[in-house]
Amino acid sequence: MQRRAFVKAAVSIPPVAVLETFLSAHARGQAPSSPDLHVVGAGEDRFGKTHSLGFSTLAFKVGTEETAGGLFMIEHRHLTPGGPPLHMHPHQEEWFYVMEGGVVFQVGEKRVELHPGESVLAPRAVPHTFSSLTESSGMLIAFCPAGKMEQYFRDAEQHKGIAGSPEFINRYDMEWIGPSPFWKAKS
Repeated sequence: MQRRAFVKAAVSIPPVAVLETFLSAHARGQAPSSPDLHVVGAGEDRFGKTHSLGFSTLAFKVGTEETAGGLFMIEHRHLTPGGPPLHMHPHQEEWFYVMEGGVVFQVGEKRVELHPGESVLAPRAVPHTFSSLTESSGMLIAFCPAGKMEQYFRDAEQHKGIAGSPEFINRYDMEWIGPSPFWKAKS
């Protein structure tokens, strides 16, 4: 199968099917901490409070404890151009699914622009970042395993001024690599 055909086929798989495959290896042998069914509506936060990092609105969809640490998932709305610094996760994959607008990603040395219905995986230990291509984009982001990501977003909201700094990011088992290549120089 040619690479282009493979990539086209891969992004056409529904997000639920991707997540099922994505999580199957980790989920074996680990039961969720709560067997209760939790439905979380569009734009709603699993715990009833949305979060903000200043360049977007976050709604937690699946909490870390609900999957015994196997998954943390957020809905990232109102994403504006800029995005996070270039960083990597040594112990987890980060999966992105664009729902609205357009988002440019850098994963390793490769750049790709994604639009609604398309996804990309940032493998563990590979530097990555992203930026909205439009005034407002939306996507789902999954971290597998969850690691300290839920706590990072909770704490970052309280410390927006330093949340993107190397010292702050590195506290949560991430590695700050450098500024985002998508940040515009301030004049």
